[in-house]
Amino acid sequence: MTKIATRDAYGKALVKLGEINKDVVVLDADLSKSTKTADFQKVFPERFFNMGIAEQNLMGVAAGFAAAGKIPFASTFAVFAIGRAYDQIRNTIGYPHLNVKIAATHAGLTVGEDGGSHQMLEDIALTRAIPGMTVIVPADGTETEKAVFAAAEMDGPVYIRLGRPGVPVIFDEDYKFEIGKAAVVEEGTDITIFATGIMVSIAIEAGKLLAKENISAEIVNISTIKPLDKKGIIDSVSKTRCCITCEEHNILGGLGSAVAEVLAENIPVPMERVGVEDVFGKSGTPDELLNAFGLTSENIAAKVKKVLQRK
Repeated sequence: MTKIATRDAYGKALVKLGEINKDVVVLDADLSKSTKTADFQKVFPERFFNMGIAEQNLMGVAAGFAAAGKIPFASTFAVFAIGRAYDQIRNTIGYPHLNVKIAATHAGLTVGEDGGSHQMLEDIALTRAIPGMTVIVPADGTETEKAVFAAAEMDGPVYIRLGRPGVPVIFDEDYKFEIGKAAVVEEGTDITIFATGIMVSIAIEAGKLLAKENISAEIVNISTIKPLDKKGIIDSVSKTRCCITCEEHNILGGLGSAVAEVLAENIPVPMERVGVEDVFGKSGTPDELLNAFGLTSENIAAKVKKVLQRK
């Protein structure tokens, strides 16, 4: 299966976007080779701005560009973008509801050997709590490109969460991405597996394992964490009557929490969460870390069986 890192797809998408929209500008914090914004810099050097290792200033300048009518994409590693510059994002971008697109790479455990200090596992929780902020976590390279274009077309602040390693390409070019809409990847009747980001492809593998045991899993890609597709969630669990969530993020405040809120208020059903269970990460290869923290198809399948016992 072809694998493409969502950060690579982001860099290519910026170039395509820059060719058709002259108002797009790109800012980085001295990590353009890693975030792949260097792709844009090569083609449009006059619209690229390296702010140096000054992430708070990066967000402030991006806000200024937005106030002047431009469409800024501000990029750095997720731990710096959301962790170090949260005050600027909240008060300088979110509060005045400026048209800034924050596309942060190297999110989650799969940063790998950089370790727990750099493995941002709280960014979804932080950004979804900011009023008016749209939060997108693409599942693959195809969805990343479509999300970048969709973010540029809408007005208002957007956070796009991207990763470091290659992930399987799930969708073809005909895939229709829409902000705020969940996508049913596989239909099923026994349980719903809600997944986001790199966990979508892992959930698909879990679905294959479950099928061997005659368990029919509906797999739903929740690429927009906010605004959440409440109707899509309710429609699916109305059929299956139970669910699990899968995310490369702390289970507190992320996809699991968001789905639980919808279920508690509308259609309470048995539920389990697969994610990082309120601990910091540690150093290791991406595969080692996914296994160590239970972000695997085997663990998803085990959680499914646990939920089915409560159904």
